[in-house]
Amino acid sequence: MKEIVIISGKGGTGKTSITASFAYLGGKDIVVADCDVDAADMHLLLKPDFKISEDFYSGELAKIDQDKCNSCGMCADVCRFDAIPVINGQYIIDPLSCEGCGYCARICPTEAITNESLNVGKSYTSTTKVGSIIVHAKLGIGADNSGKLVAKVKNEAKQIAEKNSSDYIIVDGSPGIGCPVVSSLSGANFVVLVTEPSVAGLHDLKRVYELVKKFKIKAGCIINKYDINTEKSKETIEYLSSENIIHISNIPYDENFTKAMVNGKTIVEHDQGNLKNSLIESWEKIKNL
Repeated sequence: MKEIVIISGKGGTGKTSITASFAYLGGKDIVVADCDVDAADMHLLLKPDFKISEDFYSGELAKIDQDKCNSCGMCADVCRFDAIPVINGQYIIDPLSCEGCGYCARICPTEAITNESLNVGKSYTSTTKVGSIIVHAKLGIGADNSGKLVAKVKNEAKQIAEKNSSDYIIVDGSPGIGCPVVSSLSGANFVVLVTEPSVAGLHDLKRVYELVKKFKIKAGCIINKYDINTEKSKETIEYLSSENIIHISNIPYDENFTKAMVNGKTIVEHDQGNLKNSLIESWEKIKNL
């Protein structure tokens, strides 16, 4: 079993659309893990059935029992996050500011404050429209600990892949270089970097590859919309060569890329021309690598 993680240095490069196409081409032989939990959207293209769902608890939130509170204000004095304002004469917890550190509960003289575990999202195990298994999740608005939820998604996907003797796990990672990306890269066999020929695209490609290098994972790159800026594409290819990153393919700009999304389909379902052929060739090359 091989784990292929697909990431991008910035959003909007076409990473998820390309990943969904690979998932469609892989069919039942793969397990998909949508680790872009802050903005999960693979389900829009793969149409999972959301058969199994599970609440995800992570972190804590302080809660004040107003019947026990004597309004001494000690909790507000020690809170470094300004999460305990006074409203209508009562000390209350601002849930978006509270970090759940528990300091206020420890110094409360009347034991009016307790910390409660937070339900910050949901994880799902589903069957897609092509019969493959996808493990995906959704993090609540403003919730932290996305890295932990990514780890949960990946671990469940691995267990399913091992049980089913699947050939591949395809992981759709988050854009950027933050905690969810670090969690997505852990344990990967190969990384596919999706970029675009722009100043920001090349800058963020370099930035995310610095992270990949720390994991010592073999990497390849797909340049999407390569023909909209041939000079910047040439510069990107030179960078790939200098870093020994495998140049997987160039995907041309094609309006069918967007039309497929609008119609809720993967690119290889919607397009029957060069775009589809480019993605099929890319997928075969990645498997050979």
